[in-house]
Amino acid sequence: MPMVFLNVDDGGLQSQLPGHLQRVRLDDLRAGLDASSKYFLGLVSQSYPVTKLGNGRISLKAILEEPETEPSSTKVGAINIFAFGKMAEVCAKRVRKGDTLAITGFKIVKSPSGYKDGRHHCQLELDGENASSVYRCKSDAVLAEQAESSGPKQKYSYTPLDQLIKNTVVNVFGVVTFFKPPTCSKGSDYYSLITITDRSNVKLTCMLFSGNPESLPKISKNGDIVRFHRLRIKEYKNEKQGSVSAGFSSLVFDGTPGAPVIPRTSSKTFCFSEEDHNTVEVLRSWACSQVSSSRSSVMLSAVQPATYFDLACQLVGKAEVDSCSFLLKVWDGTKCQYPHNVCFGNGAMEGDPEIIHQLRNLTIDILVFDNHAQEAKSLKVGSYLTIYNLHAKCHTPCDEEANIPCLEFQLHGGTGFARGIAVIPENSYYFQELERRLGAVDPQDYQDLEGISSLEFSDTLNELSCREALSTSTNQDFVPARSIERCQQSSATVLTAHQHMKTTPLHIIKKSTAPQKYRIRAKLSHFEPEVLSQSVKLHCPKCNSLQDVPGEEDLNFILQDCAAMAQHQSLPNALYNSFIWTRENQEEQKIAVHFLKKENWSTPQETMIMIEGGSLQEMYTLSGQFHSVIPVRSEKEHLFLANLSAPYLFQGKQCYYGCKLCSSPKSLEGLHVLTKSDSYKPDAVAAALGIVPLQYVVIMNFTFSDGTGSLDAYLWNCSEQFFQIQASEMLVNDAMQEKLHDVMNILCPSRAKLDDHPWLECCIRSYNNKDETKPRVLYQIFDTVFAE
Repeated sequence: MPMVFLNVDDGGLQSQLPGHLQRVRLDDLRAGLDASSKYFLGLVSQSYPVTKLGNGRISLKAILEEPETEPSSTKVGAINIFAFGKMAEVCAKRVRKGDTLAITGFKIVKSPSGYKDGRHHCQLELDGENASSVYRCKSDAVLAEQAESSGPKQKYSYTPLDQLIKNTVVNVFGVVTFFKPPTCSKGSDYYSLITITDRSNVKLTCMLFSGNPESLPKISKNGDIVRFHRLRIKEYKNEKQGSVSAGFSSLVFDGTPGAPVIPRTSSKTFCFSEEDHNTVEVLRSWACSQVSSSRSSVMLSAVQPATYFDLACQLVGKAEVDSCSFLLKVWDGTKCQYPHNVCFGNGAMEGDPEIIHQLRNLTIDILVFDNHAQEAKSLKVGSYLTIYNLHAKCHTPCDEEANIPCLEFQLHGGTGFARGIAVIPENSYYFQELERRLGAVDPQDYQDLEGISSLEFSDTLNELSCREALSTSTNQDFVPARSIERCQQSSATVLTAHQHMKTTPLHIIKKSTAPQKYRIRAKLSHFEPEVLSQSVKLHCPKCNSLQDVPGEEDLNFILQDCAAMAQHQSLPNALYNSFIWTRENQEEQKIAVHFLKKENWSTPQETMIMIEGGSLQEMYTLSGQFHSVIPVRSEKEHLFLANLSAPYLFQGKQCYYGCKLCSSPKSLEGLHVLTKSDSYKPDAVAAALGIVPLQYVVIMNFTFSDGTGSLDAYLWNCSEQFFQIQASEMLVNDAMQEKLHDVMNILCPSRAKLDDHPWLECCIRSYNNKDETKPRVLYQIFDTVFAE
């Protein structure tokens, strides 16, 4: 009986369960607890696709939220659950977000990701073959959502903000008086902080969390009108606060009187009545006279030195400055009255060189830092943005006699004062007004003006290469504002360079000789390997060889063979101290541990140890307690690496391997160079031991289709850039594994038709494979990233 469906509401669910079961709450869950007579009740806040484990079994992950838990309290309100085998198959077909579940027959084990994702430190595991059961009913929120999309439209009642009662779920209308754009939280979710008011003049602060930033309200500016359905009202620090509940949905409307009443939402279906239309109009009129807009967008022509302001603009170019800062080149149709500059190195500027040149007297360069730099990487050139709390920072005057300040525009790190970047929705009145304004500007009117951007100097230095790039472009005429966006049509990927290249159909590429570079626009019809963990390989940068990452079973055998030959000697040596330990409950099975000496006494977290005769589990256990662990063997009073088929170094969860072909292992006496070091970097350890380290890489084969043909292209030497995930993290970090799975599910939905797959813009290069008996042309992806 893996799953039972009950036609009852949430309140009646518990009365339908077997009488001997007792409810257990999150606060009472702990590893090892006997749950044979218990059940856990929760709302499904997130459900992930089915994945295949290394042993061939399938698994499904979901997140259950305890209904009565206060979201604003310090208590954990959610827990991860995993279903395996047939239970996973059934849950994948029947369980959806918003359902209420009561689960029984589960195991309680420690969660490896509890300290990272902010959820319970334990997780619940279900297996249909071991008497696990799931009782499911659809919640009121899901039934209400279905009512919106089919049948007679449901009439909703809305609660004025002065009549809210804590621990209730309500529907409300309000005017935005303050907001923070969706921002990544300390966990894996995004959040948006929004304050609203209505004609009662009562304000309500809402802290809204979601795993997908696109599902959060799409607010453009203060004064926007919002409609929230199924908003949970809680109490935080003696004040009422709004948060999401199961089935939460939002609509956002431009607050400008007379603007079209067009809702902005990520929901595919929603109900919007004539009465709702009138409510929006009434709130617009009321807000004009009653709600003071403490912040509004400022034109560049009106910007004053040493001020903070919001800027509505279009992105025409961007470039990475360093690991924690990014440059955005933008314009808003007016010219800044003050000279301005930015310190920028030799990084490649992404954007159409001709348009950047045409707008050089109207654009400004903005440096964004820290968390905003990461966000800027995913912005598409041509998109319309609102940049909040932008700083017009004063620098040394360009003309000291005239005392004219020189400005540098900066978006500082953090989210204080609602600092951030938001893409303006295309269907908003705000977007249409900005587009109309930019389209009316003729850049030729500004060609002879002085005080151009400092980047023109670097443009002049690169004029020759810029002209060469432009000569390959088919479009030599400037089209203002929207031309960039037409070139950058909606795509699930972003090009980091080569914007000047025109798109080439796949059937033409396959008929062309190699080597060449192309820009393609196609859909991903298939990828390999389907088990994503198998895409991680070990690559030697010296001999260019590739090999699979050894599995735990293989490593166990390798280390067992080494342990069988271990001499377990306590070696007198000036470099390390040796100790012989006997394993508990195992006669005559010993392990030798050698501690690397340092000039200053170290804590375990700063200590390197060498293990002779240890098992894989012991390596993992000790690497969690000590900084670095090296598996070794002893020979004639010297220590050597145990086996190059095993890692030469364990650090935490990370394993570091060496190339057996290129390495020339030395004795561990070579580690003396590290005794004066403050850290044990893997590359330094490898160099001291004569090891050529292997690099973790992700290698995948993408099959593209654009209607003219199909083509296979490899993704590997730019895979970390493409996924924005380190290859080494994919094997040890659950969050990174989930992210990779989510990315591939977006690019190539497993159950969707090819027509429903997103378009991808990619740069690919062709090359001849000379290693085979019959040479053939292969293709490789480069300078492309996934657009988060």
